[in-house]
Amino acid sequence: MERSGNETDRRLDGNAAGGLLAEAFCVEMTTAVVVCAGCGAEAVVAELLRYGHEMGAILRCAGCDTAVVRIARTGDRLWLDLRGAVNLRVSAAP
Repeated sequence: MERSGNETDRRLDGNAAGGLLAEAFCVEMTTAVVVCAGCGAEAVVAELLRYGHEMGAILRCAGCDTAVVRIARTGDRLWLDLRGAVNLRVSAAP
């Protein structure tokens, strides 16, 4: 499929989203709203059930037990897996 010139002109690499991503993830995440990919339930992150260990945590849906968020620390890196979430909604700074 051929792209129109207008569409190609708007295409940038991921660096162009850096500011927006930094804004999204530098907020209080426990108040973010997540939709479970397993059952479609909507809840704030604080309502998910946490199963943790020394490396990180698995946050599961209280309704269907789907692993919605997985987060781990290995050395100087954080790993974030959101495949159990349909979307994650955070409040933008004013």
